[in-house]
Amino acid sequence: MIDLHYWPTPNGHKITLFLEEAGLPYTIHPVDIGAGDQFKPEFLKISPNNKMPAIVDREPEDGGEPISVFESGAILAYLANKTGRFVPADTRGRTEVSQWLHWQIGGLGPMTGQYGHFHVYAPEDLPYAKDRYKREAQRLLGVLDRRLEGREFVAADMYSIADMAIYPWINPYTKAPLDMEPFANVRRWHAAIERRPATQRAYAVGEQHRVERELTPEVRKNLFGTPSTNA
Repeated sequence: MIDLHYWPTPNGHKITLFLEEAGLPYTIHPVDIGAGDQFKPEFLKISPNNKMPAIVDREPEDGGEPISVFESGAILAYLANKTGRFVPADTRGRTEVSQWLHWQIGGLGPMTGQYGHFHVYAPEDLPYAKDRYKREAQRLLGVLDRRLEGREFVAADMYSIADMAIYPWINPYTKAPLDMEPFANVRRWHAAIERRPATQRAYAVGEQHRVERELTPEVRKNLFGTPSTNA
């Protein structure tokens, strides 16, 4: 059994995508990041960087004590190794998947996240930041679009943890949509993954836990480290 400490964000969706595809039994433990759950001592024991998602594997392969894993990319790699699924068996294929997994972790996620922050959440209008991250998000979409030319999946000719990591970060901000028209290959690939039954189940899980709340000073402090007026 996998305990999944989760909130419906792009990084949270990565893990439910894997668990639903693999059919692994899991229990969700909500981490309401707007309410500050990520700072609770019990959560910090398994995720010292106070970020979700994190997992606790109650039945690790070695039969020993439960194993906790934080960081979404590390979780995907751990689950792939545990199940032997969604990563190729050969060295070249595994390396290809690893490259694109790390491309998402180090590039697409952070840059698109900053795009969303300055276009949706920032308390003041900062044109330089908005333009900077918009251009970088579009550049990365161009990289992915060229990669997907003539390909069904991102890496190793199979649906892999690289696809699962990248998919939730494609144009995730409904209040600030990117122009996806130039990226026909990305749109084709994204639509195909969206149709997968496991993807639909994973996102349905997210809807069950979604909370809409006002961005009060305290919520901003919890989400972004912005000082609260009550601090």
